[in-house]
Amino acid sequence: MDRGFGLYVHWPFCQAKCPYCDFNSHVAGSIDQPRWRRAFLKEIKRIREDTGPRKLSSIFFGGGTPSLMAAETVARIVEAAKDAWVPADDIEITLEANPTSVEAGRFRAYARAGVNRLSLGIQSLRDADLKALGRLHTSAEAVAAYDIARSVFPRVSFDLIYARQNQTAADWEAELAEALELAVDHVSLYQLTIEPGTAFGDRHAAGRLPGLPDEGRSLDMFNVTQDMTEAAGLPAYEISNHARPGEESRHNLVYWRSGSWAGIGPGAHGRLTIDGLRIATECHSVPNLWLDAVETAGCGYSRCETVSAEDARTESVMTGLRLGEGVTADSLKEFNNINELLDSGHLERVAGFIRTTRKGRPLLDAVLREILVQPVPVVTSSRRQSSSNCSRVP
Repeated sequence: MDRGFGLYVHWPFCQAKCPYCDFNSHVAGSIDQPRWRRAFLKEIKRIREDTGPRKLSSIFFGGGTPSLMAAETVARIVEAAKDAWVPADDIEITLEANPTSVEAGRFRAYARAGVNRLSLGIQSLRDADLKALGRLHTSAEAVAAYDIARSVFPRVSFDLIYARQNQTAADWEAELAEALELAVDHVSLYQLTIEPGTAFGDRHAAGRLPGLPDEGRSLDMFNVTQDMTEAAGLPAYEISNHARPGEESRHNLVYWRSGSWAGIGPGAHGRLTIDGLRIATECHSVPNLWLDAVETAGCGYSRCETVSAEDARTESVMTGLRLGEGVTADSLKEFNNINELLDSGHLERVAGFIRTTRKGRPLLDAVLREILVQPVPVVTSSRRQSSSNCSRVP
């Protein structure tokens, strides 16, 4: 199987920090776009020297809020990536956006820059919940932005968050029905999670985030999600991602199928396979630190390590079992409790693959604990280079 090779570009800036968000995002009063553009282009050139020629299957602009990037910056990055690696005939170029009127006004410029898939962060179709989630748009603005996106891009996805405060399964069923009337080819439907270090995390710890659903109500909403998306022809191909067959996010499949991708920008992670070795990379997370490292040291990495064969297998299982297709049965031979999980109905064997069942999917973390038994570090420090000397990977 060709697992693909992609480029992930992290734009770290947002208009405002959402209270649930634990991504590497920052609010900045002003941004020197030409300076940032030069840094991204320099990183692409450096990583091309490490990887050699590859077929580039996807580019993904994530963040932060990439739709705050200048269209010229997007265009130059796309051009540089296509010059560095051979673009696939059907290359997927995705950009994440919020549905504010300011960002929607940029859509046509991004399409001209080469973007052919937009991922829109709608998050809710209820104005009161949008306000509680810290979003800067209304549901009407979200629908209007989505309509513009559909007229501009050949492929458009959008995100919603459920299991919100005071939300019932009936509430979610009604909202999801509205969403599926809009959806054409792909939707991402995430349960709200309360992460430490976020505003929601702090409020929850202080007992000031009432109305969160218990496990039973969350499971009810998960089951509603599966039933309704399957009936609409957009079944789950991953725990939280739903698509018509053939419309899956190709870039995210690179991650979940343990392909290779280069990560550039503050906090970006990458996985590169070079000379038979699996290399894990991570960039400095503080925006100005990353920018200074690229400009002065010639490399934005804070970490560049070889992944052991054991950890690579573990990582492959952890990501692969998120997928509806699962992982090959052979890849699970060295792991624990597989037969027990098959017997209990949490896993099933289908055409040489093992995957989670409808029963096992919402319990994936528990399933993985059974398989792995002991927590395994994702990456070991078998080789390391400092950011001041990482023009070549180990």
